[in-house]
Amino acid sequence: MASTPLIALLVIGLGLAFILGTLAHRLKISPLVGYLLAGVAVGPFTPGFVADQHLAHELSEIGIVLLMFGVGLHFSLSDLMAVRWTVLPGALLQSIASTALGFGIASLFGWDTGASLVFGLTLSVGSTVVLTRALGDRRLMDSPQGRLAVGWLVTQDLFTIIALVMLPVLAPLLDGAAAGRPASSDFWQVIALTLGKIAAFVVLMLVVGRRAIPAILHYVAHTGSRELFRLAVLSVALGVAFGAAELFDVSFALGAFFAGMVLAESQLSQRAANEILPLRDAFAVLFFVSVGMLVNPATLLHTAWLLPAALFVVLIGTPLVTYGLLRLFRQSRLTGLLLAGGLAQIGEFSFVLVALGVGLKLVPPEAQDAVMAASILSILVNPLLMAGWDRLRKRHEQAVAASA
Repeated sequence: MASTPLIALLVIGLGLAFILGTLAHRLKISPLVGYLLAGVAVGPFTPGFVADQHLAHELSEIGIVLLMFGVGLHFSLSDLMAVRWTVLPGALLQSIASTALGFGIASLFGWDTGASLVFGLTLSVGSTVVLTRALGDRRLMDSPQGRLAVGWLVTQDLFTIIALVMLPVLAPLLDGAAAGRPASSDFWQVIALTLGKIAAFVVLMLVVGRRAIPAILHYVAHTGSRELFRLAVLSVALGVAFGAAELFDVSFALGAFFAGMVLAESQLSQRAANEILPLRDAFAVLFFVSVGMLVNPATLLHTAWLLPAALFVVLIGTPLVTYGLLRLFRQSRLTGLLLAGGLAQIGEFSFVLVALGVGLKLVPPEAQDAVMAASILSILVNPLLMAGWDRLRKRHEQAVAASA
């Protein structure tokens, strides 16, 4: 098995993810929990087969690219503009408030500024996969509530993508243990250069990519070959993400998101989404498996405060802030409760953020374990919260019918 680590990872990792994901589905909880637990089972901190972590990380990068490409494909600027006065300030304020809450708790326990900031950021963003699936199951994706939720998620994702881009630049300044910090002039030069590269990439995508990408796919579509069209979509997603990272030092996630966003305006966007869906789902599973491989359950015993603190922010802090903001923006009680309950979980971007923080040596590895555990537990609790919302909606509909 050692001579074929890729095949071993795919067979055992995907097979175990299928078994545990199916079991999770039968128990009426998100299959993501099963995928994460499959990663824990094949990781280096549990007995038995240990998958190749380097290969798992490489495959998970493809999962991130395809996930963000899918988010971009469903990003409608017109839909976002329709609810902009609620989702733009609301999601931004909620992300800042959740980050501040996590930051404050970590600071109380003696963590430095960089560690506290990263810890707060990881707890501020909900899982797009979890919430969109919950909305889809309730046929709410095309409802006003669904559009509001998707707009909120997109704004959250953009906030997090900016954080992912800026963290490596800010790391020398945030690292309390750093021996030396960059001079002020050098620091601002780095900031300006980074923002300039991002701006150049965005302009290139909006000016050139907006025309070139749909034109390429229209040409391929006219060949009549479904195989070539699927290959073209995959090449665009991976190619733009890779080019963004190599040429502009932009994250894979941001590159893939913009590739999907410029394609979303094409008439072929729905076909592209349908063609890429099976690949996206398969690599997304590998992404969650690779995340689970990073979890070391034993370290949670050494920092017992971390997991309860993370759960407090995710299950109590964020929902209360979200509900309060939506009521402030004159949304109905049911809409406020829908988003409050739907956002009471963390997922894919939290994993990316905390892994980046560990890689930059801003947070200790035990923070990653706490975030992973909080994600698993919050995703387990989330269906119960959404079931409670279903009952409230039913009572509301019955009351409206009775009064009519």
